[in-house]
Amino acid sequence: MSQEPTILLIEDEPEIRRFLRTTLPAHGFRLHETVTGKDGLTEAKARNPDLILLDLGLPDCDGEEVIRQVRAWTDTPIIVLSARAQEQAKVTALDLGADDYVTKPFGVNELLARVRTALRHSARTGDGGEPVFVLGDLKVDCDRRQVFVSEKEVHLTPIEYKLLTTLVRHAGKVLTHRQLLKEVWGPLHVDEGHYLRVYMRQLRNKLERNPAHPRYLVTELGVGYRLRTE
Repeated sequence: MSQEPTILLIEDEPEIRRFLRTTLPAHGFRLHETVTGKDGLTEAKARNPDLILLDLGLPDCDGEEVIRQVRAWTDTPIIVLSARAQEQAKVTALDLGADDYVTKPFGVNELLARVRTALRHSARTGDGGEPVFVLGDLKVDCDRRQVFVSEKEVHLTPIEYKLLTTLVRHAGKVLTHRQLLKEVWGPLHVDEGHYLRVYMRQLRNKLERNPAHPRYLVTELGVGYRLRTE
């Protein structure tokens, strides 16, 4: 990753553009702006940014179409910025390939945390991932297929392990129920939400100090799950 990561903002609200034009460069990011989806796609291909901030309600097209077209040729992280607070809008954007979703109005600290997480995940993916993942007292050794909590090995079933390593591979990113079901159980099971609830509960019981208030395996209500990295 370059010392000053490049962010492409595709947003038609002048207030949001002014806010981010001041905020992002002050925190070490280079910012390029476009107002329409068409111009955003052109800039994305020309500049190959490190991350895209995308509004869904664009004047010329829906942001969901921008996600589809961007994902046809690049894995560049996409964080959606939108006033659409409905859960289905979030699920649709994430299922199409967005990495995260921030609902307007948002705080600068929240946005910066999401940006840093998305960039870290992108860097790990580009480097082929990390064989050993460490987060607090949780350690996942992917080469040896071992999991430790407070240096004590925790024995997981094959499905529990696959679910955990899927979340590790996308650490910090929201994964929808359908994404997790498809990756862990296969495409024929994307509507079997009870599978996911049962195994997530089992994972929390084995990995979390307080499963009722998880530190690592957090729920994004109505959307899916995230392995927290902040």
